[in-house]
Amino acid sequence: MRRDVFQAIADPTRRAIIALIALQAMTPNALAEHFDMSRQAVSKHLKILTECELIKQDHKGREIYYQLEIEKMKEVDKWLEQFRKIWEDRFSQLDDLLNNLKQQ
Repeated sequence: MRRDVFQAIADPTRRAIIALIALQAMTPNALAEHFDMSRQAVSKHLKILTECELIKQDHKGREIYYQLEIEKMKEVDKWLEQFRKIWEDRFSQLDDLLNNLKQQ
């Protein structure tokens, strides 16, 4: 079953895994040390992230290292870009309002 990227990043544990892997490639055991869950539970999250092509496996000897798939993350960023301008405009309006209130 092919999963949706946004379904994958909706889960806070998977977002945390992405954040860790963004810093450096990690093994499942190294990742599991960061969470209060079993190695098997972390592996299930890794499987979903791999199916969505957000991370990829790199075999080094007997170890499997997971690393971030930058191009797939760019797709997420591209989708978010459409909202970024709206948010920036609203924050700018809020800044203007707060500055006007300070001056009064």
